[in-house]
Amino acid sequence: MIRFLPTILSLALLAGCGADGAPERPSASEPASTTGVTVSGYATVGVVYE
Repeated sequence: MIRFLPTILSLALLAGCGADGAPERPSASEPASTTGVTVSGYATVGVVYE
């Protein structure tokens, strides 16, 4: 049973992430779906010396 545990876990992860086939390109005739979610903000990275 211990030998099969990594295989079982790998299959469970693949099934959970939606790896069910080759990716499909979105159709150009269909408009992009909108979710109504807007993301905005302000971010900085660095070091401040005073």
